[in-house]
Order: sequence, then C-alpha cells, then structure tokens
Amino acid sequence: MSTPLAGLRVLEHSGDVAVRYCGRLFAAWGAEVVRIGGVDDDRLGFAGEAGRAYGAWLDQGKTRLATAAEAAGSFDLIIAGQDAAHLTAAETFRESRADRPALLALTWFDPDGPYRHWRATDEIIQALNGVAFGFGETEGPPMLTQGHAAQIVGGLVAYNAGLAALLARREARPARIAVNIFEANLCFVEPGAVAARADGTEATRLGPNRFSPIYPAASYATSDGWVGITCLTPPQWVSLCRLIGRPDVAEDPRFATAYERLLLADEIDAILAPAFPARTTAEWVELGDRHRIPTAPMPTPGQLPFVPHWRARDAFAPTGEGGPLGPTVPYRMSFDGVASPPWPRDRAQGPLSGLKVVDFSMGWAGPLCARTLGDLGAEVIKIESADHPDWWRGWDANEADRAAMEVKHNFLGVNRNKRGVAIDLTSPEGVAQAKALIARADVVVENYAAGVLEKLGLGQQVQRALRPGIVSLTMPAFGAAGPWAGLRAYGSTVEQSCGLPFVNGEAHWPPSLQHVAFGDPVAGLYGASAVLTALAGRARLGGADIDLAQVACLFQLGADSILAAQVLGEPLPRTGHRRARLPLCAVVAVGEDWLAVAAETEAAVATLAGLAGEATAAALQAWAQGHGADGAATRLQAAGIAAARVRGGHELTFDAQLEANGYWVELERAVIGRHLVPAAPFSFDGARPGLRRPAPTLGQHTLEVLAELV
Repeated sequence: MSTPLAGLRVLEHSGDVAVRYCGRLFAAWGAEVVRIGGVDDDRLGFAGEAGRAYGAWLDQGKTRLATAAEAAGSFDLIIAGQDAAHLTAAETFRESRADRPALLALTWFDPDGPYRHWRATDEIIQALNGVAFGFGETEGPPMLTQGHAAQIVGGLVAYNAGLAALLARREARPARIAVNIFEANLCFVEPGAVAARADGTEATRLGPNRFSPIYPAASYATSDGWVGITCLTPPQWVSLCRLIGRPDVAEDPRFATAYERLLLADEIDAILAPAFPARTTAEWVELGDRHRIPTAPMPTPGQLPFVPHWRARDAFAPTGEGGPLGPTVPYRMSFDGVASPPWPRDRAQGPLSGLKVVDFSMGWAGPLCARTLGDLGAEVIKIESADHPDWWRGWDANEADRAAMEVKHNFLGVNRNKRGVAIDLTSPEGVAQAKALIARADVVVENYAAGVLEKLGLGQQVQRALRPGIVSLTMPAFGAAGPWAGLRAYGSTVEQSCGLPFVNGEAHWPPSLQHVAFGDPVAGLYGASAVLTALAGRARLGGADIDLAQVACLFQLGADSILAAQVLGEPLPRTGHRRARLPLCAVVAVGEDWLAVAAETEAAVATLAGLAGEATAAALQAWAQGHGADGAATRLQAAGIAAARVRGGHELTFDAQLEANGYWVELERAVIGRHLVPAAPFSFDGARPGLRRPAPTLGQHTLEVLAELV
C-alpha cells in the first residue's frame, strides 16, 4: 500500500486512446486496472510497429481480460466510452453488479448536443476547438497536428474528474461522471475565445512560429541542432541584440515592442538567423540563461529519452522488456508520512469541499490547476500584491489606470471560484501572513521559476514545517531539479523543448510551434492531477512534495512520436496532413472557409468516393463547393465520415454544441460587469460544478481572509 492509489480497482472498457490513457494514469499510481478486450494497435500513432509500441505504452501496468464476465471482485470505477458499443456494454455491466461502481463516461461530444452523433478523431477535435485555425501558412491551409494529443487531454481531464469523485466516501460518490473530449480540449482557447467575444476581434493565422502578440518566439538552427528563442520584454530583446553583436538593432524604434517585431518578423529573422550557427545549442542555452533570455534547448523526439536532464529526472522508462523508452508521469512525489484525517466534505459543494488551497501561481498553468481544484469544491486563496499582481492582469504593474488590470479576460477565466488576497511577499509582515495561511492549508500551488519561493522563505521545506501533511506543488518549466532546472521559460519555451515542433507541419518548415503557449494549459491540468493523486494517498502516506516539469507534461502528448522515433529511426517524416494510420486526411478550401476530413477506414474512403466521385482532396474540394463547409461537414457526418469546418477561436462562444450544453456562463463582477467564463469540462450525475464566485479584483478579500486567521 505504498502508492497513492493502491487499493483502488478500475475496469477499463474501450479500445480508444483517451480511455486507455485515463486507465494508464490510474495504473501508474498503483490502482489495479483491468482492461477488457483487445484492439488493433497497428492503426495508432505512426502505425505498424510504432503503433504497437504506443499501444504497449498506453496499457502499461494493466491486466487484460477477454470479457467483462471474467472480471472478478468489486470495482471502484468503470472507465468507458468513445464508441457507443463500449459505453453500452459498460453500463450493462455496471447495472448487473451488486457493488455498483461509479461510471466514468468519456465521449467525443456531450451526448445531449447537436454533435452527439458526430464521428470524431483527434484531427476533427483540432478543427473544432480553434487550435488548427491558427497553425500554418498565412494563406492556408490550417495545419492539423500529428498524433493523439486531443485524446490524451481528454483522458487527463477524465482522470481528474474520476479520481476526484473517488475521493468522496463510497456512499456519497456520483453514479456517473461525464467528460467529453471536445470540451476538455477547449482549455487551449478559452481565454482567446472570451476576449474575442468581448473585443470583437478575430483569430488570425500568421505563418509558422508567428503568434500574436509576441516575436521572436521561434526556432533557429545552431551549429549542431536547434534553439528556441522567446523575447517578450524590452530587456530580453536588448540582451539578445547585444548577444548577437547587434546593439544597433536594439536601438531601432521599429522593433521596440514584441508586437511591432511580430509585424516585421521577416526582417527580424533575417537579422537573427545568421547569428545562431556560430555556436552550439548548449552554448546558446547557457548564454541565454546568463543574460535572462528564455532560451530553449530543442531535442528531437528520438533524442529526448537520452538527454541528461531528463535521465536525471527518470522522465522515461522501457515500455516492456527490451522495448523503447516511453515517458513516465511528468511529476515526482515524496511523502512525509504525516497522515491527515479526511477534510470535512459537503457533497453538494463538490468532492473537495472543505479543502483549503493557497495559490501563489500566476499566468495560466498554475491558476488553471488551482481553478480545477476550486471547481471541485476546494476553497482557493489566491495571493498577489499591488506591486506584483498576476501578470495576466497586465504586464505593467505600474499602470496608471488600475481599472484596466481588472478587465483582462485571460485572468478572469482561470481565476474564478477563488478569493483574492494582496500581501507583499518581499516584506516580513507579508511573509508572516503567507506563513499563517500555509499553516492552515491542505494544498499549496505555485508556478514560479525554480527556487523563487525558497528565496522568499516560503519553500516546500518551510511549508512542511508549518503544516506537516501538506500537499505542495511546484511546477517550473523544467522541474525543480536537474541540470536545466533553472532555465527561464514561457509557454512557448515549454513547447519548443518537448520534441513536438519536429513532428508537426510540412517538411520545409523550421521546427514549429502550434500555439502561442501550448504547454501552459496542459501543465495546469497535470498539476491538478498531481494534487488529486497525492490527496488520494494522504491518509496513508502523508503529505507530499510534488515536483512537476511542464515540458515533461508535453511528452505525454507526443509519446507516439517519441516511441516511433526509436522504432522507426529519425528523422520522422513531416508529412503535413498525411498520416500512416489514416487512409485519408485533408483540409480543403471551401469558399472562404476550410473543411477538415479524416477518413478512418477503407469503407469511409469508399463512401467519400461515392459522394465526391473519387476519394481525393481535389474531388472533395470540388464537391464541397456546392454545399459550403458547414453543409459539407454535415453531409459527410451523416454518411459516417469524420468531418468539420475548421473554426477560429473567435467563433467558439457562438458554437451550437457549447451553447446547448451551457459551457459558457455569464458572471457579474466589479469593474467589468457581466462577462463570459467557461464552465468546468466535466459533470457529476448530470450537473456541472457550480461557479460560486467570479475572479477576485486585486486584494478583494484581503481583510476578510486575514481576519479568519485571528
């Protein structure tokens, strides 16, 4: 019983990636996972031998049975879904059981919305959720990324919701937990979607490695590989220009801001690219770190398992005897042995009601982690100060108009269900107040750079002395330990370092980001999973120090390519929309819109040929012109072919499926008034968790919270 989920029994009933990945997470932390039935893994990942290696990774640590009838003993949870047959079989199995385990139903779409009968693949989710729209050449087509990232994110959200439900006493657990992959993947675009709705702006596609409002956030060839550079602040830009021997460029007023540099990206690249081949990647990383410039080492997928930093963190392990190395869970835990009694729970308020969380995090990743805990019922106290507010309120802490810091939609969406406290952590009084809050907390979340909280006198050792049994999460980009632990990073740095830029896009592109900060929301969801996992074992193992590496979180999304690179050799071909696992995958222009189609089987290809005359991108494009992108998608879906119009993020608050299911919620708040925020992407017994309060204004609850410490 030395693992946090030891004693839990889970039945897994599906052949699809999302359900299998959810089961993998349970198995990784000690639950007994029984998997029903077999599948054809040749159609996973990069197909063939690489697909089989990926399937072995998904199923590590599980027991496989042929039928549910062979499953003896009681279960705590059944995970099932993605296809109706598996979900129906799981529901029947549950109804036949005296123990009536909770059912975690993981589907592509909410079954009550207009997309309920739609077929989906990872590609179709990308087309619908706004991510693909912004990735690719300016004139198009929007680029669909390789792999199963959408399903991995869906499985992760399902793990969080399912494990949270199991933290309740058995008699108080929900009978049905529902998660759908479409909503789970809206984490990438929620902030932009609500901001676009409020500001009347539209999503854009500016070309590979070009995302508003930052430049450079791009990759450059060195003498022995690639390096990722991100310059957001003026000091970073000045330092980079001096580092390449061009101080004159730093003085050019045309390049003064990150957004102005984005508008002149070709000119910037012409200045920067020739400088980088003069040194190795390691030399540039060391210089960037010394000069406080976020500089990313960029290993390829096949190199990642052998990088000293990741070896030191045990980030990879064999998938079987003699098998390739696959990513392990992206966080490490050590337990203090101080067992804590269960916190007082109110089932009506969520499975974490009564749990106290102190949230030191800022930006996206940490706040999304804490928001997830708040959605599950925890009481979350967000700590900022007047001089150091959350940077998502605005980059300039000295803005003359403080009201402008209270209307930033990025901040509002990830900080709802929290109370806000403003205390100065650089003063003895502020540190004392923070320590008093920690002493009464169950969980601490922070996403500062490695070592920052320690320098403030509030690191994990101090937290544990103040509150034995506490669960403490730190989540720097490269983790809190290892040779790269201190490297500066943004969300772009995280993606640049994870291997995915070498997999996606066309062969002639440089290693390319698919999102301005792809790693941030993923790390936030894994942070929540780490806290929930530690809480599950707290009564037996005590509190936990958790060291999460945000870059390693993206290894989970790219596991298929990491394994394929070892099985097939590198470089892996970059094939745009073509996939070895799909007979046909294409994005075609339909008027001013784009239509994405993913034919999963030869039967689907034959059906497409019957509609369009032949199963080619050109024939599909010609046929679709007469129907429009939405009309063509509807007709293809009715014929059993996965298809969708490629949506921009600005369209998502008007999406019929999301409107029907109440995903967007209006809240009332000081300064901004009525505003939209996203709901939680999961439900318990048919009800989403309630939104108890909007995001706090700066220091809104300081007096109230500090008075509770007396």
